[in-house]
Amino acid sequence: MAGPAAADRIRNPTAVFAGLDKITGRIISFEVAIDETVQFGALQLTPRVCWTRPPTEAPQTTAFTEVDEVTFNNEYRRIFTGWMYAASPGLHGVEHAIYDVWLTDCKGGTELVVDPKEPEPPPPPEEPRRPRNPSRDVNQQPGLPPLEQQPAPSGRIDVQPPQGVPVAPRQAPSQRFFPTNPGGSRGGAPDPAGGGR
Repeated sequence: MAGPAAADRIRNPTAVFAGLDKITGRIISFEVAIDETVQFGALQLTPRVCWTRPPTEAPQTTAFTEVDEVTFNNEYRRIFTGWMYAASPGLHGVEHAIYDVWLTDCKGGTELVVDPKEPEPPPPPEEPRRPRNPSRDVNQQPGLPPLEQQPAPSGRIDVQPPQGVPVAPRQAPSQRFFPTNPGGSRGGAPDPAGGGR
């Protein structure tokens, strides 16, 4: 049985986001370079990678993005780290009390990254069926000894911290977009305090 074919990807230097100010109902579009931090309202966005597919493939635009919320006390909290998909902004966007942000496009990419195609392994030989063991616990995983005979787990399991955990800002935003201020470059008004370019 064949699995899904690995498709080629295009690495893009710029991610395009849309932001909604829920108070004014205004939506703006803004571009962010990869590894650049910009501020939209109280949110700071930093895209780490932005992928698209070649025109011959099924369209799929994705970006790995980190989003921090800046509080009134100038504290930073990571509220989102993960993949955003332009095809499903409602499922993979950032929903904030006042500001929503989602990926709309990636652009400027010319570097084609070819994923290596692995040869299909031969199908495994079929094993003869074993008779059922009625004395086995139905909640026990097949092939494992009963729980009382299993060794105690050792080692550490790393998990991501929960959302809303305070973080230290990695870099200051290069641009600030406030949707209540019309005009400005690239879809929003630069911060009058000098945060714009």
